[in-house]
Amino acid sequence: MKTLIISILAALVTSAFAQSFRAPIGPQEPVRAMPTPPPFLQRPDVQGVVPRAARGGNPLQMLNPSAPARYGTWVESTAFDPNIPGKWKGIKLFEIFF
Repeated sequence: MKTLIISILAALVTSAFAQSFRAPIGPQEPVRAMPTPPPFLQRPDVQGVVPRAARGGNPLQMLNPSAPARYGTWVESTAFDPNIPGKWKGIKLFEIFF
């Protein structure tokens, strides 16, 4: 039993010393830098009734027909039916452009 343990230890020690590291000699090639990732694009443009009300000063002015032009018109926030010209289909609460 004693011989078995000694032979296992000898095998482990021998295998540990068998590994070698050789340092490179002479000048090395420069490591190529990783390419910089492309910059993120700007956030998608969000339009619609809710973002416009949050962005503007007074959201109740969007209901006022005689409000200043900076609050926009009803056409900007209305979804139209493509099959029937002039027929509105709904209100654009959120509209995201990519």
